[in-house]
Amino acid sequence: MLRLQIYLILIVSTFLIVSCKNGKNQIAVKKPNVILIMADDLGYETIGTYGGSSYPTPNLDKLANEGMRFDHCYSTPLCTPSRVQIMTGKYNFRNYIGFGLLDPREKTFGHYMQEAGYETYIAGKWQLLGNAYQQKLAGDRIGTTPEKAGFDDYCLWQIDHLGSRYKDPLLSTKKNGAITHQGQYGPDVFLKNITSFMEDHKDSPFFVYYPMVLTHDPFVPTPNNKEFEGFDAKSKINDPTYFGEMVEYMDRIIGEIIKKTEELGIRENTLILFVGDNGTDRDVTSSFNGISIKGDKGHTTDAGTHVPFIANWKGKIAPKSINNNLIDFTDFLPTLMDISGTTPTSPVPLDGISFYQQLLGNNSQKRDWIFCHYAPNWGKFEPKRYVQNKQWKLYDTGELYNLAQDIEEEHPFSPDNYPKEQKEVLTTFKGILNQYK
Repeated sequence: MLRLQIYLILIVSTFLIVSCKNGKNQIAVKKPNVILIMADDLGYETIGTYGGSSYPTPNLDKLANEGMRFDHCYSTPLCTPSRVQIMTGKYNFRNYIGFGLLDPREKTFGHYMQEAGYETYIAGKWQLLGNAYQQKLAGDRIGTTPEKAGFDDYCLWQIDHLGSRYKDPLLSTKKNGAITHQGQYGPDVFLKNITSFMEDHKDSPFFVYYPMVLTHDPFVPTPNNKEFEGFDAKSKINDPTYFGEMVEYMDRIIGEIIKKTEELGIRENTLILFVGDNGTDRDVTSSFNGISIKGDKGHTTDAGTHVPFIANWKGKIAPKSINNNLIDFTDFLPTLMDISGTTPTSPVPLDGISFYQQLLGNNSQKRDWIFCHYAPNWGKFEPKRYVQNKQWKLYDTGELYNLAQDIEEEHPFSPDNYPKEQKEVLTTFKGILNQYK
């Protein structure tokens, strides 16, 4: 009898242990994979779903049609400030140390996703360690590497080597260091590494951050162009007429990533986010809803800061959703924390507002304004500070613009003729500018 009782206890104990292990695996599976794709120098006017007609973007249009399109997402107008902001969830006055640099003391969304049990991977453009010139401009401060920024593995252009990002790209991986991929195309190499990572980690939650090199200049032929084979990657060609095929290639790459999630059977457990890092290059003019829009990268106008943002999560986000709420780049990190189940541990407060519930159709938590502290410390771009909503934009210099009537910011209101009916909004905006000095 005693032996029978002991035997039964052992069976029950074994069953409970196995059940616990299976329960943990089920919990892990419930955490969605996240793929965050960020195009380089791509304003909202270039994408078909927004009304762009210059370039075919069928994969992005479908992604939006089957998910959620955000109509009011704003970045800073230059790449490094945007990248620092999206990775840390903080306004630039808190932690931007210089162009091409990420403060090594900063905690990024890579770190938070690691803490939540995610395998983390980054491919594409790094440009956050800095070269000697960038470090000198920043007062001899240096940036950081992907390993120290929360990424388990990577395939990146420009960690500490420049080289080409397109044909014959010089790319760095954790395993092999910097290697020139002769005869290959950088975006194809990134795609191969991303899909390989997804295959290896399809059974556990993963986070892929893909800051693309497309569609940044130099504007050069893609493999879809017969000129590509004979193209010299060391040439000084930079012809905006190639921009259109670069947009098309970017869209094809995104389509391949989506296809891979379907092949691996993880499509319904994968949140895909696509966004641009800033406005389109100033040498590019695109057709948008019957008008021409000239890119304004580097400047704080709508054409420099208004970017496309699409979210797709099959079975979770309602198809054909249009989100008219304001979205700021600081909002991405707290959203990822909500999705992964982590909490902030940074000594400096996060500035973003999670849009996780908005993805699910709940708009109870949203922002009323966007603040921007833009101090590029690069090129001839002027520092700017402003607050805006969808209609009004107030600079700390006192200039006020009605964006609904003056999207190019050509006719400012001066402080002595501010619209009296906007007194409450202006009081709020002034308070924000004073708060974030």
